Amino acid sequence: MVVGSDGRYFSKTAIEIVVQMAAANGIGRLVIGQNGILSTPAVSCIIRKIKAAGGIILTASHSPGGPGGEFGVKFEVANGGPAPDIVSEKIYQISKTLEEYAICPDLRVDLSRLGRQEFDLENKFKPFRVEIVDSVEIYLNLLRSIFDFSAIRNLLTGPNQIKIRIDAMNGVMGPYVRRILCDELGAPANSAINCIPLEDFGGQPPDPNLTYATALLEAMKGGEYGFGAAFDADGDRYMILGQNGFFVNASDSLAIIAANLSCIPYFCQMGVRGFGRSMPTSTALDKVAKVMKVPVYETPAGWRYFSNLMDSGRCSLCGEESFGTGSDHLREKDGLWAVLVWLSILAARKQSVEEIVRDHWAKFGRHYYCRFDYEALEPRTAYFIMRDLEALITDKSFSHQQFAVGNNIYSVERTDSFEYIDPVDGTVTKRQGLRIIFSDASRLIFRMSASSHVRATLRIYAESYEKDPSQHNKEPQAVLSPLIAIALKISQIHERTGRKGPTVIT
Repeated sequence: MVVGSDGRYFSKTAIEIVVQMAAANGIGRLVIGQNGILSTPAVSCIIRKIKAAGGIILTASHSPGGPGGEFGVKFEVANGGPAPDIVSEKIYQISKTLEEYAICPDLRVDLSRLGRQEFDLENKFKPFRVEIVDSVEIYLNLLRSIFDFSAIRNLLTGPNQIKIRIDAMNGVMGPYVRRILCDELGAPANSAINCIPLEDFGGQPPDPNLTYATALLEAMKGGEYGFGAAFDADGDRYMILGQNGFFVNASDSLAIIAANLSCIPYFCQMGVRGFGRSMPTSTALDKVAKVMKVPVYETPAGWRYFSNLMDSGRCSLCGEESFGTGSDHLREKDGLWAVLVWLSILAARKQSVEEIVRDHWAKFGRHYYCRFDYEALEPRTAYFIMRDLEALITDKSFSHQQFAVGNNIYSVERTDSFEYIDPVDGTVTKRQGLRIIFSDASRLIFRMSASSHVRATLRIYAESYEKDPSQHNKEPQAVLSPLIAIALKISQIHERTGRKGPTVIT
């Protein structure tokens, strides 16, 4: 099995426990990143490379770290992807019946020393082996086989080079950014900031968005840099900024990557079979798929739903509005892969980030999009809001209802509680968010997300499509304010929570 962490508080202690329990329970070999550090994409990569039985990643993704922060244990299966629901449910059922566990409490491993460490256990099992590997090397070799590194290197070092600014947010990605973007591809060392993994991520949530990646945003607003990116704690999420702080939302990024896959040698060789997106993600990807004549699979939120599609050869590229994008090179979302795709597009098209985005809007139309997060809600309150909302919008009287907000009139075309039928195995996943789709293709989506065991997050997503290029320069929140007004009216979220507004807007 493969073991890694994002370096947050308690990781090294937890890895020691994982090693001791693995030894006592008959695992023959553990492969662990040096100092316990492995990004989520790197764990997926190594599992697939060595054909491991699975892996354990110690991360709470973009949640805060430190003694008062969050901690998480994530189980990966043999394809290098997140455990599907059926596996997680089985683990949960077994956990309820466990009365004891086996452990080798005195076993110690030096996580800093590369190479093999063997232990002869006085039990029925064969010798137990731990292999400490370079955190970057195996993953870097995979990226070399996907991209034209010489083209990216020329973009960063050639006569028409652009200056980049990359923020690792003191998470796991520091070593990867320095080794791959700086050492391998030639970006100056001072291009990379916050590259030392810290147990508390420097006191900030390692969340790559406009709310928390403020150091990067301010640097980009100065106009000195042509390309900026930030990563979350475990390296599977990312954010892209252009010169002067031009923000690329995750849904647009996914669609633009899809429209420019011919810039990537991997896709020229492998072809494009289909696209996948989570239901709350904007439908910008669908417009590209229609032109390319490939199918789009709309799934619940959660990368595990894409794994089946990729394993069956149905899906080549997939993504989520929460800044996660990836392809069938792995079974996890991959932040650095997405950044290298963007740099490849910049190198091939010889345009700025903003020019590429605006050209995309001119060709396919712009999908104005916002997500409003109401975090740390009392779970019962959030549950009852969603319950009452579902009863309201699925009532027959709600269909074809009209809402007048200012000069805008929105007619409800259809509503539902989203359910997904897996086209591979027929598994049905129900109650994955509430959708209101209007006659002009605008959408409102309500979804509850558990942010911890004691608090809940309620998310509202708004999307509005605009084909006319003369209308592409507006602020998303201004365009979407009538839809948000409808969402607040029918959900009564402010009245029922005592909140005056969302915690985070992306």
